[in-house]
Amino acid sequence: MNVEEQIKDYIDSQPEAKRNDLDALHHHILNTLPACKLWFLDGKDSEGKVVSNPNIGYGFQTMKYADGKTRDFYQIGLSANTTGISVYILGIADKKFLAETYGSALGKASITGYCIKFKKLSDINLDVLEAAIRYGAQHLPTGTSKSSNN
Repeated sequence: MNVEEQIKDYIDSQPEAKRNDLDALHHHILNTLPACKLWFLDGKDSEGKVVSNPNIGYGFQTMKYADGKTRDFYQIGLSANTTGISVYILGIADKKFLAETYGSALGKASITGYCIKFKKLSDINLDVLEAAIRYGAQHLPTGTSKSSNN
């Protein structure tokens, strides 16, 4: 199964309200980042144990760890969680940036250093979320790089 099919199956597996919001947000992110690389992580480790919620990923970065190892990964993530939806904006060095920059205008959402969590799409200002996603797709911390082979 290719990535697009995995994403469709994942979205289709959600309860109707969450499915509709995830699908709308997925298409909105694709319109915002039209040339991005798509990812799907099923949330399982190499031994098949569930270690996280499944994630849809958008974009590409090569992260460099302190020990010199590197890992290819996405920049923006989308996931259903038990209470709603999470949008991950990875690679922002300042962990207060998202909350300070977008928090007051975003709507009913909780924001951590890299995660914006909300119950339903209608609870948030989609234009503000789009601005945060655009920022995350364009800014990478020191030690990471984008690849042009999307």
